[in-house]
Amino acid sequence: MAASFGKITVGIYVEIKRSDGRIHQAMVTSLNEENDSVTVEWIENGDTKGKEIDLESIFSLNPDVAPEEEVILSPVTPPPPTPSATKVNKIPKNRRTIAPVRNEAPSRDNRVGSTRARTTQQQYQQQQQQQQPEPSPPPPAPQPAQPTQNQTAQQLQNARRKSNCVKEVEKLQEKRERRRLQQQELREKRAQEVDTTVPNYEILQMIREFRASLDYRPLTTADLIEEHRICVCVRKRPLNKKELSVKDLDVITIPSKDVVMVHEPKQKVDLTRFLENQTFRFDFAFDESATNEMVYRFTARPLVETIFERGMATCFAYGQTGSGKTHTMGGDFSGKNQDCSKGIYALAARDVFLMLKKPNYKKLDLQVYATFFEIYSGKVFDLLNRKAKLRVLEDGKQQVQVVGLQEREVRCTEDVLKLIEVGNSCRTSGQTSANAHSSRSHAVFQIILRRKGKMHGKFSLIDLAGNERGADTSSADRQTRLEGAEINKSLLALKECIRALGRNKPHTPFRASKLTQVLRDSFIGENSRTCMIATISPGMASCENTLNTLRYANRVKEFGICPSDIPFSQGGGNRSELSPTHEVKELTVDPNAVVESSSRPNIHAVSQLDLMDEEWDNSNSPQRDDLKLLCERNEEEVSPQLFTFHEAVSQLVEMEEQVLEDHRMVFQESIRWLEEEKVLMDMTEEVDYDVDAYSSQLEQILDQRIDILVELRDKVRSFRSALQEEEQASKQINPKRPRAL
Repeated sequence: MAASFGKITVGIYVEIKRSDGRIHQAMVTSLNEENDSVTVEWIENGDTKGKEIDLESIFSLNPDVAPEEEVILSPVTPPPPTPSATKVNKIPKNRRTIAPVRNEAPSRDNRVGSTRARTTQQQYQQQQQQQQPEPSPPPPAPQPAQPTQNQTAQQLQNARRKSNCVKEVEKLQEKRERRRLQQQELREKRAQEVDTTVPNYEILQMIREFRASLDYRPLTTADLIEEHRICVCVRKRPLNKKELSVKDLDVITIPSKDVVMVHEPKQKVDLTRFLENQTFRFDFAFDESATNEMVYRFTARPLVETIFERGMATCFAYGQTGSGKTHTMGGDFSGKNQDCSKGIYALAARDVFLMLKKPNYKKLDLQVYATFFEIYSGKVFDLLNRKAKLRVLEDGKQQVQVVGLQEREVRCTEDVLKLIEVGNSCRTSGQTSANAHSSRSHAVFQIILRRKGKMHGKFSLIDLAGNERGADTSSADRQTRLEGAEINKSLLALKECIRALGRNKPHTPFRASKLTQVLRDSFIGENSRTCMIATISPGMASCENTLNTLRYANRVKEFGICPSDIPFSQGGGNRSELSPTHEVKELTVDPNAVVESSSRPNIHAVSQLDLMDEEWDNSNSPQRDDLKLLCERNEEEVSPQLFTFHEAVSQLVEMEEQVLEDHRMVFQESIRWLEEEKVLMDMTEEVDYDVDAYSSQLEQILDQRIDILVELRDKVRSFRSALQEEEQASKQINPKRPRAL
């Protein structure tokens, strides 16, 4: 038997302590050397019970069976007699407080063994007391040390009584403390690596850790240029000086040639911050190092050959104000000066003139013309003719004609650059919540090929207005509301027209906005190709506008995204944990909710529009039909109140055009009336003029004038009522519309 078990043998009875505090005797049935414990059994309520107890607990209650080395006292620091007396007296005291169990009474032999054990224990205590020297009176100085020795002895005694469960709990606590210390050291180490002066350095560290798990494969000039009928790509610009000055974070990552990731900061209920990594896929994705030349190579350059094959090509730049649309289309900026030679306008013109020199196209004898106009608040202005206002009409063949638009013949790239500089100098701009100098209009630059006066092909390059302007539909300023409504409507119509082009739908809602109406010929026909460049800002402050831009671009072509599209590096962790993919889903609108919201009584918008429809016979207007179709296809983005507002704005624009046209006609008629009245006045100068003829002609002139003026007055009154209807409809718009996921 091992020496560590002392005098414990199988079959003897020892004192044990139960978990509820009771102390009674039990018989040792086995000795467990592997974990220094013994197994004991006892009879309780007629049943045999047992448990495993460690040796320290046994020796603390039965010191007479402890090994020799456990009971030898140290000659240097003899323990005081108080703890020993406490240990001896504690067991009988506990016995007196425990109620005796009837079936737990031991047999006669057990009682003899117990008496023998107690006798041996008392003899041992007497020997210990005899061996101790007589205590001398303690000096006054060391007096405070006595409680310390007592406490140390008490702690040693309590430590011996700890069970295995308590030890395991203590081990878990120690591990937890060590882990906390390691995490604290790791946080301090990371804080040293990150600039803590950055307002959102925790988010910055999370973004860095996520990017470290990616395997970057960006787009290069060696990649294959794939041709698409509809090409949708995204371009990220670098942080500008303003964003760097406020230490804004870059929350956009482009890990591969067709994937864009947005690290959107979020906050839990317990104020814990985390990242929601949303992933989008497009045809091409350009990071901040991409130049205009590289963007042009993959986007607009493949479209140049289309116009030489009697096709129509369009290239759009879409995005938030300040995200780089005008930089991409127009050229690099150096302060307020723009280098137009490095924009897509000039690069496309350069390739057009290069292809004209090819033998197969040179024999066609093509002439190159250019136009440059803008669409602002539903009106078209010629940027090459002192911003003259133009009219958009449909001819008998249902071809859209921009009446009065000037086409300038260009013979080289330098001629094109001069026209671009002239047009950019008078383009409409204004202030928005995102930018102090925002483009409030859609700028359309067209390169037209003509052969013997007939159109051979056309390339339209469009710098769209900032998409954040479309949210200003509930502004107190009517002009701002109309701007926002027209931009919002034109962007929705543009998206639907491009989708109809890609799906070969029989009907394209091009009449829903002036932009799509002007570009109608670019959305029909099998030989039409379109490219959209969505420009995004990388700053965390622009995160919401960036997500809106990416969602819009995704809806144009509706790409799918799966976890395998994200290029994680080997050993980068679980993909689903690091980057939950963002899927674009069509939101379903509850028909009951739509009916309920649309059936709410609108006191000011019920009768007047219907009356104007009946009066002006516009109930079956193609513009209204396309607008209704447009809103039905975008129910998740256009609430019933917003649809009513768009109807009011469309009606207002139509009425404004008709009032202006009628007023112009009245003005011209007034000149004719003045000439006729002058003839009548000259007639009265004669001595024997015909009074009957004079009076009848004057009455006829006055009747015509009265009829025309009354008709114009009625239309002006209806127009003023429409202005009030628009204002009331704008107040009904719900500012928090459900946005597309």
